[in-house]
Amino acid sequence: MLKIKLSQVGKKHERSYRIVVAEARSKRDGKIVEKVGHYNPKAKNSQLTINKGRVNYWKEKGAQMTESVQKILKK
Repeated sequence: MLKIKLSQVGKKHERSYRIVVAEARSKRDGKIVEKVGHYNPKAKNSQLTINKGRVNYWKEKGAQMTESVQKILKK
């Protein structure tokens, strides 16, 4: 099963996140299928870039979003 989830990048206290499509059982920063966006909570106004077309494509294919990604996208 595929999930749309967050993957950490950056230094210890300067985290930013990639929004990725990956196998549900893979590690947090493990092998991914596709990168569909980027989220930086430390920047002004919580910088978010996302490819909505690709997210919708993967949702149609059966990928499910994690709770954290759902909360971010509601903003």
